[in-house]
Amino acid sequence: MKIIFISDIIGQPGRDIVASKLPVLREKEKPFFVIANAENSAGGKGITVSIADELFALGVDVITLGNHTFDRKEAEAALSSERVLRPANYPPMAPGTGWGVYQSAEGVKVAVVNLMGRVYMPLTDCPFRAASNLLEKVSKETRNIIVDFHAEITSEKQAMGWYLDGKVSAVLGTHTHIPTADERVLPQGTAYISDSGMTGPAEGVIGMDKELVLKKFLTGIPQHFEVAKGRSIMQGCVLDIDTGSGKAQSIKRFSV
Repeated sequence: MKIIFISDIIGQPGRDIVASKLPVLREKEKPFFVIANAENSAGGKGITVSIADELFALGVDVITLGNHTFDRKEAEAALSSERVLRPANYPPMAPGTGWGVYQSAEGVKVAVVNLMGRVYMPLTDCPFRAASNLLEKVSKETRNIIVDFHAEITSEKQAMGWYLDGKVSAVLGTHTHIPTADERVLPQGTAYISDSGMTGPAEGVIGMDKELVLKKFLTGIPQHFEVAKGRSIMQGCVLDIDTGSGKAQSIKRFSV
């Protein structure tokens, strides 16, 4: 089966290009399932119930989040949906859940796991231990397991890829908004990429208004960042998974 993963949707421009380009990509790839990281979808930080519903209506099956999960007071309401995931290694008392098992229209079970790194990121539990604990439960339900690893540094992401090689179908890096050219299928059958990019304004600084970002760098004074304007891009990956074994057959980046 094919799975489309859309990376880091940023604000209204990101949602608009998903509305425009996802139908075209769906027609081309014929996916069983669509996953999108949308932790920047509400004005660049966080998510709301209405935005989650908007993305579901556009054809997204499951939404993953990251370090901006709780930046908006509406977060808890959005996380009441079993199709909206926050990083599983948040403390257990945090609202929401970090994983789920879903059934595609074709009747295939797909598990999605959301994890967050700890280097230069908010304080969370160990993502490696969290992954091990979760997989004991998840692997009993399906071998088709997609992990969104929302992390800052490439070494932590690569370490997670090797740690989960052969245990999950894919480890897809998000958060830095800059796509890396290291997509591959690891030796034991896990698709991997350090960062799958972003979906939103192409003429800003990782999606934010470039003049405000430049002002911060030039003056050292904190700025209230805003989502950039101008043309947008939609980036992510298309995975091809063998549903019998859960092993990845291929991973390819897209940028439209």
